[in-house]
Amino acid sequence: MIAIYFKELKGYFSTLTGYLIIALFLLVSGLMTFVMDSDSNLLNYGFADMTPFFMLLPWLFIFLIPAVCMRSFTAERELGTLELLITRPIAAWQLVLGKYLAVFTLVLFALIPTLIYVISIGILGEQSFNLDTGSTISGYLGAILSSLIFIAIAIWCSIIAYNQIVAFLLAAVICFFFYFGFEGIAGYLNTDNTVTALGMKYHYESMARGVIDTRDLIYFISVAAFFYLLGVFTLENSIDKS
Repeated sequence: MIAIYFKELKGYFSTLTGYLIIALFLLVSGLMTFVMDSDSNLLNYGFADMTPFFMLLPWLFIFLIPAVCMRSFTAERELGTLELLITRPIAAWQLVLGKYLAVFTLVLFALIPTLIYVISIGILGEQSFNLDTGSTISGYLGAILSSLIFIAIAIWCSIIAYNQIVAFLLAAVICFFFYFGFEGIAGYLNTDNTVTALGMKYHYESMARGVIDTRDLIYFISVAAFFYLLGVFTLENSIDKS
């Protein structure tokens, strides 16, 4: 598993892929939070608070993470190296976990430079660094936990798809549904929070506002584990059939 992890990580940073992904993420997030006149603009928000940035993050993740993960298994299949990996003494769960952790590391590398936004807002406030530290920490924790689900979904799509574009589109659609879909269904059916709570948006926004609830933590970890195990099961099935 460790070998797979470092192989994938090296694949991202031995070429321009990893750097371009991080640069694109920082460029778009920087423009949206400081330059463009939008709801996510921190300067227009009027408070020394990172909430607009955290509200923007899921939109970026919905497209960024599927783009990173779309080649995880489809590229291996296209190059014929998946069969080679399968013949080695490595379990399916280790193969999936190695690739999963490599993408998660890339996401962390993309998030770390955004701490500059926190410093900038702290300096620009009427009182220097009069930030709500609790909501900032909670927001970053929510971002990290939500990325766990998006990565698990995207890798599973890479396992079931035989084309990188199909893997990307399928992952983006499922990620979008898991984040916004249940809220839309609840609004259409005019139901209470029971249906809304099945979606990521309900739990993520709670954390972005600075509330850390055990139920939110359990939700993120459970859904991420479900899609990770689904990916392992799907890969094992494809190995057995081959």
